[in-house]
Amino acid sequence: MMRQAGRSLPKYRALRERHTFLDMIARPDLMAEITLMPLEELDVDAAVMFADITLVLASLGVSFDIVESVGPVIDEPLRTREQIDNLARLPVAESTPTVFESIRIVRKELDGILPVIGFSGAPFTLASYLIEGRPSRDFAKTKAMMFSDPGAWHALMERLSDVIIEYLVEQVNAGVQVVQLFDSWIGALGPDDMRTFVLPHSQRIFDSIASLDVPRIHFGTNTASLLECMAEAGPDAVGLDWRVPLAEGWRRIGPRAVQGNLEPAVLLAPPEIVIARTQQILRDAGGRAGHIFNLGHGVLPDTPLDNLKLLVDTVHGGIR
Repeated sequence: MMRQAGRSLPKYRALRERHTFLDMIARPDLMAEITLMPLEELDVDAAVMFADITLVLASLGVSFDIVESVGPVIDEPLRTREQIDNLARLPVAESTPTVFESIRIVRKELDGILPVIGFSGAPFTLASYLIEGRPSRDFAKTKAMMFSDPGAWHALMERLSDVIIEYLVEQVNAGVQVVQLFDSWIGALGPDDMRTFVLPHSQRIFDSIASLDVPRIHFGTNTASLLECMAEAGPDAVGLDWRVPLAEGWRRIGPRAVQGNLEPAVLLAPPEIVIARTQQILRDAGGRAGHIFNLGHGVLPDTPLDNLKLLVDTVHGGIR
């Protein structure tokens, strides 16, 4: 499940009271502990590494914080071509060493038991944080650069793509067996703008990691108008949110795997609703190979643990 090790687990919340996010990602033992934490409670089929989609920005020398109830906050937002040209280029092994060490710990613990999933933010989503300075509703500054200075925009997207490729390669080298590119906010764009300003960079990332021979997932939200574009990027699987029926979304992305697509808020409902909505998605999938049951976005903080367990048990029980 999205944000599998995250905010809904009581044990994680207790740990979070004692440590800031930056404290936790500075310690590979804690990152590994948090990654494994859900497996004590939930009979899920893979482990999702504990990290943040923005950690790769450290390779560009970008200083940022992960602020509770806000998200990533950039110390000095990028607004000019000069700032982009002056970004650092540090080896990811030096800028995010705890990520790779935590992967090695988890892989050793789970080898032969469960696969390990790694991930990175995608260029558009990371660019939006860098330019806006924090999460945004309208992405006005991001789009202003994209439309008014396409040269600067593509220069930034190329720099981001370079470090994302290296970051994912090193994650695979450390032991992850699946990688996921999170373009969480790509739904802010229409299809034409995605094809012009984003798709070439996403394609380069997926092409560059194809030789790693691990499944590659392309994830986004609010992407009802973008599914064909996401498939064109070249992933092995495309994530669907809840705004498109699973069967329709699968038809539109073509012969590849699909990940999704339960509305996360359903898990706040009574158990009978959780079961009914989960069963509906299983029926929509129709038993076809290549369906990764998942939420359409992250687990909400107030989600009852019992409902998470019920969801997993219902999926494993199959259609009935």
